[in-house]
Amino acid sequence: MALQNARDLYTRRSEGVSIWVVLSNQIVASDPDDKNALFDPSEDKVYRHPTFYSLPDELEHM
Repeated sequence: MALQNARDLYTRRSEGVSIWVVLSNQIVASDPDDKNALFDPSEDKVYRHPTFYSLPDELEHM
């Protein structure tokens, strides 16, 4: 049933090529209390942010 519902919802406009369905008890999430250990290291990598790059004036749709 989940596969059929996912197919109906996510492939209506031919966007998808594969659907993954898992049991909800198999989904693992990080603990919000661990956010500093997981997300703080990315703060010092400014090159990952798009504001770091300058775009040419000719580029209109970015």
